[in-house]
Parts: sequence; C-alpha cells; structure tokens
Amino acid sequence: MFQKLLIANRGEIACRVIRTAQQLGIRTVAVYSEADQDGLHVELADEAILIGASPVSESYLDIGRVLQACQSTGADAVHPGYGFLSENPRFVQALEQAGIRFVGPSARAIKTMGDKIASKQLAASVGVSVIPGYDGVVNTAEEAIQQAHEIGYPVMLKASAGGGGKGLRIAEDDQECREGFSRARSEAATSFGDDRILIEKYIREPRHIEIQVIGDTHGNFVYLGERECSIQRRHQKVIEEA
Repeated sequence: MFQKLLIANRGEIACRVIRTAQQLGIRTVAVYSEADQDGLHVELADEAILIGASPVSESYLDIGRVLQACQSTGADAVHPGYGFLSENPRFVQALEQAGIRFVGPSARAIKTMGDKIASKQLAASVGVSVIPGYDGVVNTAEEAIQQAHEIGYPVMLKASAGGGGKGLRIAEDDQECREGFSRARSEAATSFGDDRILIEKYIREPRHIEIQVIGDTHGNFVYLGERECSIQRRHQKVIEEA
C-alpha cells in the first residue's frame, strides 16, 4: 500500500477521496490553483501545494506541474478523481515512468476505451454485442452517406473521442447526413482535437443502462450493479439512478 496520496483534482470529488484515504491511514496531498486556494479540499488534506494559475490549462491539466507536485511532496500515488487528467493516457505513462502509482486503469485501457472506434472493435472481437454500424473511421461526407445506405436510416454520426454530447449528429436522410458529418467533424476537432467520426444505427427511445464493474491488478473483479441513465437532455445524462 502506498504511503502518501496526491489528489489531482478539486472540489467535492477531492474531498471524498481525501476523507476515504485518511480513514485508511494514508497521508494526503491536495493540489490547487490560485483560484482554489481557499477550497475545502485544501483545508482537509494533510498537505497542499499550489500548481499554477487559475486557468485549468495552467494547473489541473498541466501534466508537468502535477508530476512536479508529486515529486516535491514525496507522494507515491495519485488519485485523479474525474475529469481533468483522469482519462489521459499520457498522464498515466508519465507517472509510471516516474515510479508513481496511478489509482485507476492502465494507460492502455484508457487509450482503448476512450476511443469509441477502438472500444467497439475490441468489444466485437470478444463477442460483446454492439450497435450495428461501420467499424472504421468515416473520412468524407460521401462515405458517410454510402455507409448510411448500408446501415439504413436513421443513423448517428459520432466523434470517436470525447463525450458529453459533443460531435454528435442524427441523420434521417442524405442531406442531413452530409450536413451532420461536416458539423460533427468540425465540433469534434474543436472540442477534442480529434476529428475522427464513426457512424452507426440510431436507436430511437433507447434505455441507457450502465453496468458498473471494478477490478484490481490481482485479477479480482466485482460487479457493483447497474445505473439507469435514460433521462437525458441533448444526449447528456440528467439523472442516474443506481
């Protein structure tokens, strides 16, 4: 077990992690930007260190600054919380190279599951059911229309990277498919720096059910139940019922 845990986040999630770590007898380090110097997570942690200016790009999203904070405080593990660097494989790789434990998935798992195209290909390869569609990158609007004809309208055009309802369009016909591809691709490039688009069958009025599974490095896995996430607005979850 590690001795000192740095929480690379702020707010409510950082407070929850700090309290749990302290119950386990693990010392905690909070990081904060200039805007968060009076935050509750700073007060709760055993130590706190400033990592940059108020913009998150200059603090919580700066891998070098977070890594430097680990090294200067002697933290031997990092909990990312959610958001920020929690799904960044380069962050995990940087920690591994520095000999610091990342409390979360491997860089390979994050890279694969954070990419919709790669994750669908992996799921299909092991016999998991996936929504019908094209399992590669759609490069042009005309290719999107061709694939839509094979799949059958309506279809959904999705950014392979990111989430939160961005880079996503529904198309009922060729014109909507052409326009949707252009808009989805542009939005994906702006939001995620990755303009790759996939296309799949659009399921009307689906039930969105998430299955929760947690595993460790020793091969132990526990099924934690499911979450009903069907109540959404603009393709973003509003309520999750566990």
